Amino acid sequence: MKTITDIRGTFQLHNGVGMPYFGLGVYLADNEQEVVDAIHWALETGYRHIDTASIYKNEEGVGRAIQTSTIPREDVFVVSKVWNADQGFESTLKAFEDSLNRLQLDYLDLYLVHWPVQGKYIDTWKALEQLYKEKKIRAIGVSNFMIHHLEDLMQHTEIIPMVNQMEFHPHLVQQDLIDFCNQHHIQYEAWSPMMQGKIFDLKILDQFAEKYKKTVAQIVLRWNLQKGVVTIPKSVKKERIQSNADLFDFELSQEDIDRIDALDQNKRTGPDPDNFNF
Repeated sequence: MKTITDIRGTFQLHNGVGMPYFGLGVYLADNEQEVVDAIHWALETGYRHIDTASIYKNEEGVGRAIQTSTIPREDVFVVSKVWNADQGFESTLKAFEDSLNRLQLDYLDLYLVHWPVQGKYIDTWKALEQLYKEKKIRAIGVSNFMIHHLEDLMQHTEIIPMVNQMEFHPHLVQQDLIDFCNQHHIQYEAWSPMMQGKIFDLKILDQFAEKYKKTVAQIVLRWNLQKGVVTIPKSVKKERIQSNADLFDFELSQEDIDRIDALDQNKRTGPDPDNFNF
């Protein structure tokens, strides 16, 4: 059982790096003042994990926010991802350098393969392994990889991914994938934990909100953490950023975790990793 303490707590990756289990996603935040403000509010609230990607087109803004924050760079866990069009060995090395330049950072804490592009993700991963050995990245991982993608990757490469970032919410639990990742010490991470806002339509969650005197969002995010899943809810609103972080003064019972698990419908709000065309 992983220990959850406070907003700055970490889960340990299999290479010993501590990854803050709660962070801010900046997908759809614009590259100007919006993303800078969101990150400043998050860091002031106690967040220490910021998740971006080259395809989000806001790495410059993320870098500006980190440079102009009062929090030292080494205290912030910064994540980016290589986009599909840049996959392949040499092109991934270049994409990584481009991301670092946009972020104006010397290193990344975590770099992910954004999607399992067929015929390319193994070469892409080998580039990440090289960057990791060169100490330009503290940890490397993947995103949207199903069990068969992970098995294929592990057969052809040296380093097992440290993280797998997946769509994860009450309608898409994928417990078999979580179990596989746990078995191989791959840290599971959630994207879209709020089902793109659709969690507020799940009436049973209102009962839990009432029982624990918390919001539906806080119930779902706490469920993420108690499942041992890193979570990075995205918001650009100060009140929401603060409210999302108010998770550390209550605990869901195992029975209630099981009841949320039981809402699983294997239903995605985003693309299917086995059938995407971008």
